Amino acid sequence: MNDQIPTGDEHGALGDAEYAEFMELAAQEGFDLEEVEGDIAAAGHGPLPVLAVIGRPNVGKSTLVNRIIGRREAVVEDKPGVTRDRVTYEADWNGRRFKVVDTGGWEQDVLGIDASVAMQAEFAIEAADAVVFVVDAKVGATDTDEAVVKLLRRAGKPVVLVANKVDGPSGEADAAMLWSLGLGEPHPVSALHGRGTGDMLDAALEALPEAPAQTFGQAVGGPRRVALIGRPNVGKSSLLNKVAGEERVVVNELAGTTRDPVDELIQLGGKTWKFVDTAGIRRRVHLQEGADYYASLRTAAAVEKAEVAVVLIDAGESISVQDQRIITMAVEAGRALVIAYNKWDNLDEERRFYLEREIERDLVQVPWAMRVNVSARTGRHMEKLVPAIETALAGWETRIPTGRLNAFLGEIVASHPHPIRGGKQPRILFGTQAGTKPPRFVLFASGFLEAGYRRFIERRLREEFGFEGTPIHISVRVREKRSKKK
Repeated sequence: MNDQIPTGDEHGALGDAEYAEFMELAAQEGFDLEEVEGDIAAAGHGPLPVLAVIGRPNVGKSTLVNRIIGRREAVVEDKPGVTRDRVTYEADWNGRRFKVVDTGGWEQDVLGIDASVAMQAEFAIEAADAVVFVVDAKVGATDTDEAVVKLLRRAGKPVVLVANKVDGPSGEADAAMLWSLGLGEPHPVSALHGRGTGDMLDAALEALPEAPAQTFGQAVGGPRRVALIGRPNVGKSSLLNKVAGEERVVVNELAGTTRDPVDELIQLGGKTWKFVDTAGIRRRVHLQEGADYYASLRTAAAVEKAEVAVVLIDAGESISVQDQRIITMAVEAGRALVIAYNKWDNLDEERRFYLEREIERDLVQVPWAMRVNVSARTGRHMEKLVPAIETALAGWETRIPTGRLNAFLGEIVASHPHPIRGGKQPRILFGTQAGTKPPRFVLFASGFLEAGYRRFIERRLREEFGFEGTPIHISVRVREKRSKKK
């Protein structure tokens, strides 16, 4: 039995009748119907499949990631310790969209290279639907590569083996030696020059499912998936233990606490929830930056598996750049969002005042996020967590019929038209909601809409229809008319 929920057909979230009506509207405005159809399909996608790029340091992972995403975004540097805010990128190959998890750039001498590679690989494999395993063809397979192969076999995910640094025909023999790893055909590439990367990407797309294996909210009352994320030592373990009503996770600050990525089924508010465990990351001695990087990978893995992210922030400390990064990661992944301010019972009036100012200043991009003030230690206000999660999920799944949306857009255009730029006044002609989880809108306009006007549209959408606790994606398509009226 197939328990996957259909995320809509090629019409995105539109039913057949609504789709036909919408295309008629597009035809009346003189738009190219094939292009409109493509726009709806692109915006209506469900969660994207995830491809992880793993391998030893300096085999060319970040160079390959840049090649895959088509821009120089992943930091490429020989020395370890390169700070990076992001580990997940969106990519497109031959019209198919997917996400890439980059694990390049970290080698910790104090941890030992093998342990470092294994850690990265483990986190990335967990998040991925398929894996690109990069080996330096000039060096050949090392003991570390063999250790990663064992991890891959255990995980059972599809693997594409890449023999990198094959710059010409002479390197093909080096690549052929990697058959010995037992992972199938090695794909010879030069990430630096682009040689062979097209064939490698074709193979990677064959390995990726059309849609992620993770189905959101199973067909018959399956538990909703919640990622509990936040920087180290903000109280994730304590919160998980408190909502579980028992000591499920070891809570201490010792270096090297065992990390078992076990998802917790927890009864809360009369329902069963699946908490995707991210509590195990610890700051290791002498490894602050390294732990932060691993925490980013671990967080990315958890967020990819979840429907809603609960971001825990220590209310007693200033909102940090890392807090903001973690929130951004959840928003960019398109997950419903709840921000839980922990240790609330310890705050005096002065700290509460300053915290409110920090929220206004530092979290201005997510005023729509659900907010709860809790104490993981005492359990204070814990009963508010479930309603906040449910509200965020309801917003995440909200769908507005096309007719109602266009009536709303018509009112906006009439009462607040776009400013005139260069003698022209761009106008929203019509739009549709092409997808949910999160809500995704496609607006068709007569000209370019400025970022400020798009933000205004989003604000008005939220005022009119709710969308509490969820990001909204708005894409604008400007099309030349097919036939100009004489």
